[in-house]
Amino acid sequence: MEKTFEKKKIYNSWGAKAAKSVMQRKPEINPKMKWEYEDGVVLEGLYLLWKQTGDSEYLDYIQKNLDLFVDGVGNIPKYSAEEFNIDHVNNGKILLDLYNETKDERYKKAVDLLRNQLRSHPRTKEGSFWHKQIYPYQVWLDGLYMGSVFYGKHVHFFGKEEDWDDVINQFLLCEKNTKDYKTGLLHHAYDELRVQPWADKQTGLSRHYWGRSIGWFAMALVDVLDYLPKNHEKQERLIEMLREVLDAVMQVQDKETSLWYQIMDQGARKGNYLESSCSCMFLYSIAKGVRKGYLGGEWFEIAEKIYEGILDEFITETKEGYINVNKICYVGGLGGADKRDGSFAYYISEPIVTNDHKGVGPFILASAEMEWLNDNKIKK
Repeated sequence: MEKTFEKKKIYNSWGAKAAKSVMQRKPEINPKMKWEYEDGVVLEGLYLLWKQTGDSEYLDYIQKNLDLFVDGVGNIPKYSAEEFNIDHVNNGKILLDLYNETKDERYKKAVDLLRNQLRSHPRTKEGSFWHKQIYPYQVWLDGLYMGSVFYGKHVHFFGKEEDWDDVINQFLLCEKNTKDYKTGLLHHAYDELRVQPWADKQTGLSRHYWGRSIGWFAMALVDVLDYLPKNHEKQERLIEMLREVLDAVMQVQDKETSLWYQIMDQGARKGNYLESSCSCMFLYSIAKGVRKGYLGGEWFEIAEKIYEGILDEFITETKEGYINVNKICYVGGLGGADKRDGSFAYYISEPIVTNDHKGVGPFILASAEMEWLNDNKIKK
């Protein structure tokens, strides 16, 4: 029997509602005035809605908020290249979009500052970018979304085609060093020197499969393909990598809800919980993969079930009409000043929060992609 109520619910401009909630709650996207990567994820969601709808409110909000950080000559005073933090490059993607929309040279100069960081960013002996200068010889899955998609996007608009070899190599090396070839899942991080307390002394790998880290990697793959030349010899390899990652995460999906756990392969373990940011990231990667033709049409029904699960489990609406995205892991990392040990106990000890941009951004992106699929009447 056709589930008509759920079909109506699933395509109800949830992405637009969430975007409007952000814009109304936070006229300034980062009240603390910090240059933070997660704000860029939200702004990319708004830019996707702008491209879909032509509603200038989205573009105006993007420009207003980036102008809080980019000064009159194209500098970013709140950004420090000398930190060599790969996270700080992420916002360059939306700066590139804003430059392409406005042709304001300030944004191009700001983009160039971020590109220059990558030119001197420290690397592992194999050539992978360090996650941060304070995390030497470490590769985290998150970094592929933060740095390598911007790198590829910059090459697409301003670089040389041979630079693609370096961009693609970031993905190939990360997969080689973090993948568990039995399950297909990717470990959160890899220490090339095998000296970190969280790293296995034989493999250099962190212990667990953290949902959001794999989500970042999946989104990085589906996004970087937007910019890779269509005839590039490694295009099919990246598409294959995307399929392999998504096939692997489907093996640990919670079948009752169609969602994913904080520690992906230990759903039954006490303290583990269904986590919204990674579930939205996987939905985004699947929905966009279907739209772009990287995944077969059978994935559309999978995407619908995931979206239904997300709306049922994570999304609430206030009496004012604001959207709340719930059950977001606030942060997840390894080592550092807090000596995060990468244990199961560590990952489930981090605060579970509502409306953090690391969850809201992927929800807007995933919802926009689902609307796009529905509007184009891609059949199951």
